[in-house]
Amino acid sequence: MNIFVAKLSWDTNEDTLENTFSAYGEVDSVKIIYDKIERRSKGFGFVEMPNDDEARKAIEDLDGSQLDGRDIVVKEARPREPRQDRRY
Repeated sequence: MNIFVAKLSWDTNEDTLENTFSAYGEVDSVKIIYDKIERRSKGFGFVEMPNDDEARKAIEDLDGSQLDGRDIVVKEARPREPRQDRRY
C-alpha cells in the first residue's frame, strides 16, 4: 500500500520516516518530495508498505501523531489525478 504523509518538518529525513513506519512492519520504500530550486522538503512524502494490514495499522496509529515536533497527516495515497494541458 502506498501511504501519503504530510505536514512533515523540514528536518524530517527519509531515514526517520522509514524508522517510524518500520515499527509497524516491512517498508519497501520511502520518498520525501523536495523542492528542486530551494532543495528542501516540500513537507510531504510517501511510504510504500507491502502488507496492507500493517499499512492500515500504521495509518491508524500515526495519523495526528507527532514526528520531529510536527503533528503529521497520514493516509492512504490516492492515484494522481490527470493534469489539464496548460498550453494555450
